[in-house]
Amino acid sequence: MNPPPPQIGCLAGMSWWKRARIRRFFANGEAPPHRRTAAAAVAVARRRSGAVAVWASRQPPGLTEVARAAGIEVWMVEDGFIRSVGLGSALALPCSIILDRAGIYYDPSRPSDLETLLATALFPPELVERAERLARDIVASGVTKYNLRGGPIDLPAGRRIVLVPGQVCDDRSVMLGGAGIGDMGELLARVRAAEPDAFILFKPHPDVDAGLRAGAIPDAEALLHADRVVRDADLTGLLDRVDAVHVLTSLTGFEALMRGREVIVHGHPFYAGWGLTRDLAPPLPRRGRKLALAELVAATLILYPLYLDPRTGRRCGPEELVAALAGKRPGVDVKVRRLGGWLAARWRGISA
Repeated sequence: MNPPPPQIGCLAGMSWWKRARIRRFFANGEAPPHRRTAAAAVAVARRRSGAVAVWASRQPPGLTEVARAAGIEVWMVEDGFIRSVGLGSALALPCSIILDRAGIYYDPSRPSDLETLLATALFPPELVERAERLARDIVASGVTKYNLRGGPIDLPAGRRIVLVPGQVCDDRSVMLGGAGIGDMGELLARVRAAEPDAFILFKPHPDVDAGLRAGAIPDAEALLHADRVVRDADLTGLLDRVDAVHVLTSLTGFEALMRGREVIVHGHPFYAGWGLTRDLAPPLPRRGRKLALAELVAATLILYPLYLDPRTGRRCGPEELVAALAGKRPGVDVKVRRLGGWLAARWRGISA
């Protein structure tokens, strides 16, 4: 049985094209409305006796101060870790979100609800067993955050194979959790220094590769440190075949852990600092508890996010979402991604 939706009085900061979908996560009787300004959002939340749920990177100016003065809580919203079939930049609707009352999982400067779960939660045997089954199902079905399909790739025999997933350099997880590393070229240089004899694969982020987001580096620059740039290779196929993954804050590191790969971390993603990764960034004092992989999965995929079944539009658990997404992995269409990104940019900030 899934928990009831939290009491949200108003939404704020949501892109126009996903507001109706986001409302469904909180529908408990009448779905919460969306308001553009801080004052309007707080007034509606107060009238409805609930909190304001705001997209973490799109807060209306003054929301924190106006809400505090009115005694209204503000909760951060972000995409979940098993999100959709397709990219958000191509306007693919989310099937999961996270709702955080304390902070946000990608900002290591302050505690988040996820970090608190990982640091303090009890994990009873039945929850651990559920997490183990869930991880097995995710690996067996090939489900990832965006579920994009790619092709196979030939890899050399007898070499240590290392994957470096690219990221969006102006993404908040990189800016807040990147431990001072500013771009993918710098990350690749660090990986080559750490792995001088490895065969290094660099997989650019699909949004960056399509020109929708910042952080693109020329292939010639990437190949100063990497042995091959792999764009359309299937991510799950790569994770099944590489020996290790080097990441800054990419969720690929978490997906690699579930697949039994060695994960070397250069930044401060949520899954680092719990004894499951090799961490090269300075340690965070709040982290240090030693977790089993199933405990990390339980907190990250079972206890923290909210899910919708895309077949029914109703709240569900992660197992139902994984079953719904299994086998539904579209090809990577750069033109569609660019059109979606243009539309999202064109309509950004338009009110309901």
